[in-house]
Amino acid sequence: MSAREPQPRPWSPAGRAAALILRPRRTWRTIAQEPADGAELYRRYVGPLAAVPPVCGVIGGLLFGSGIAGIEIRPTVRGLLAEAALNYLFTLIGVWLLALIVALVAPRFGGRAERGQALKLAAYSGTAVWLAGVFALLPSLGMAMMILGGLYSLYLLREGLPVVMRTPEPRSLTCFALIVILALALAIAMGAASAYVRSLVGGPLRVVGGA
Repeated sequence: MSAREPQPRPWSPAGRAAALILRPRRTWRTIAQEPADGAELYRRYVGPLAAVPPVCGVIGGLLFGSGIAGIEIRPTVRGLLAEAALNYLFTLIGVWLLALIVALVAPRFGGRAERGQALKLAAYSGTAVWLAGVFALLPSLGMAMMILGGLYSLYLLREGLPVVMRTPEPRSLTCFALIVILALALAIAMGAASAYVRSLVGGPLRVVGGA
C-alpha cells in the first residue's frame, strides 16, 4: 500500500489576506509550495479583494462626495459606476501584466522562469492596497490610506520575490527595483488609458454647494 501524498491545507481569502499582512514571510513560504492555478486564484482571491476599492469608492462617493476649497462635488451615479467598473477591469488586467513582468525579469537575476509562480506573487502582493480600499468609504481618508496600502504591497512584493521566484538574495533587491520601475511605467500607461475611457463614458459631475 503506497503512502498518500500530503494534501495542501485549505485556505480562505480572509485568512490568507490576514496572514500576508501579519506574517508575510511565513505565508510566502506556504504560497510558494502551493499549485499555481491562475483561474482559481482570480476567482477566489483577486476577484473579490480587487472589488473592495471600487465598491467602497462608489458607496463613499454617493454618501459624501468630495470637496475642494469649500466646494462640494458629487459625481453622478453613472460616473461613479463607470469609474468603478473601469478601475476593477484595469486592476484585473494589471495583475496579469505585472505577473508577466515578474516572469520576464526574475530569470535574468537567477530566479524562476515560471509564469504560474509569478502570477501568485503579483496577485498576493496586491493584498494590502486592496484592503486599504475599505477607507474609500470616507473620501477624506481614502487616498492617504491607499498610499500606505500601496507601500505595504511593495513590501510584500519585496519579501515574496526571493521566496516565490527564488531570486538569489544578493540580486533580489536589484530585481525588485527593476520590477517596480517597469510596474510604475505600466501603471502610468494604464492610468492614462483609464482616464481616456472614463472621459468618454463617465458622465458629468454635480457641484452641490460652495463657501
